[in-house]
Amino acid sequence: MPGKSTPQLKDPELYEKLRDEGDSKQKAARISNAAAARGRKSVGKKGGESGSYEDWTVPELKKRAKEIGLTGYSKKTKPQLVKALRDS
Repeated sequence: MPGKSTPQLKDPELYEKLRDEGDSKQKAARISNAAAARGRKSVGKKGGESGSYEDWTVPELKKRAKEIGLTGYSKKTKPQLVKALRDS
């Protein structure tokens, strides 16, 4: 379609490595593009301290799942929620 832009990967090599490790397409693209923009070393340093999902309550985990657009979280157990959130 003319005029329609498609997202471009800025570091396809890193994207493929992340996909091979099991990361989702969205997560791999986000990380590889951030690494290309700021450098691979700085991507790992970004952000602050966050508590482990294991320390969260089930309602907190479900709220976070809803915020990021996961589906099917309402019937998941705590370990399943933690895994789904980490894999997103």
